[in-house]
Amino acid sequence: MSESNTAKKIVLTGGGTAGHVTPNIALLPRLKELGYEISYIGSYDGIEKKLITDFNIPYYGIATGKFRRYLDVKNLTDPFRVIKGFGEARKYLKKINPDIVFSKGGFVSVPVVRAAASLRIPCIIHESDMTPGLANKMCIPVAKKVCCNFPETVSMLPKDKAVLTGSPIREELAKGDKIAALDMCGFTANKPVILVIGGSLGAASVNKAVREALPTLLQDFQVVHICGKDKIDNMLLHTEGYVQFEYVKSELKDIFAMADVVISRAGANSICELLALKKPNLLVPLSAQSSRGDQILNAKSFEAQGFSMVIDDDNLSPQLLAEKVTELYFTRQTFIDAMGKSNLLGSITTITNLIEETVNNNQK
Repeated sequence: MSESNTAKKIVLTGGGTAGHVTPNIALLPRLKELGYEISYIGSYDGIEKKLITDFNIPYYGIATGKFRRYLDVKNLTDPFRVIKGFGEARKYLKKINPDIVFSKGGFVSVPVVRAAASLRIPCIIHESDMTPGLANKMCIPVAKKVCCNFPETVSMLPKDKAVLTGSPIREELAKGDKIAALDMCGFTANKPVILVIGGSLGAASVNKAVREALPTLLQDFQVVHICGKDKIDNMLLHTEGYVQFEYVKSELKDIFAMADVVISRAGANSICELLALKKPNLLVPLSAQSSRGDQILNAKSFEAQGFSMVIDDDNLSPQLLAEKVTELYFTRQTFIDAMGKSNLLGSITTITNLIEETVNNNQK
């Protein structure tokens, strides 16, 4: 632990997918306001390294291996990579000497959290999905607190550790310019906009259904479609009222401001962004065949709380999609009202208060 007369220090970890990194990025402004020196431990060259580079934060890469529930030859070699990562993480933590570690999960976090615990550095971890993933299951026993997004998750965690916080959302997402997005897309202000955001993985069925439903949808709506890398349909490039992007970065906040309703997969961070922005949404979760089923559980929870409408991927058709999104638009205020009553909207404050409390208690 760092001395009380020096700046407080925190190590962030998490990686493998953007969803294990963007919530950490969302915490950065508030952590800096609170006076923390921030470092990041991730894999040698995973997506977390690319995303963190923009923020001028010291980055330390470690070896990492994946824990698989299925037979794979890498199951023989990856444990040695994890052991190597543990040693590297321990070395970096001794050098940084942080007051606390905050982990957003992913397999890179396991050696970091375990190494921190071995050095008696307190750890707070965050579980995005309703049921804890394998990496977080390995970290929960040594964590001080476990933050989560869903009321249902609390009962699956140790009573003295579970805290319902929601997911930290980048504050700039709420500061979009609707007019800028209308100009960028060439849309009119007189017709409502559907945003389709399927992500780069597993969105093929959503992309297909949306495109086949366009003749119906474009009668009443304009559609902006973030369809994923190499998923642009060239045959539809000049369709009036329909615009496609592979990926959107800084303009995403403007597109969110423009969107009246959203069609989305049900990844935890994506739907927490929709909740924070109070965007009525139609969720099409990845099927259990394509994932561990966490998106289905996420979507059902949001549906039960009145935040979302849901179509199962197996039942997805252009006709059903068009019917449901039209119904969503005309009943959108019901969903906006329900989301406005959620107690998960101040997650950055809740989590940073928890970090402060844990650091202060550890210094006594």
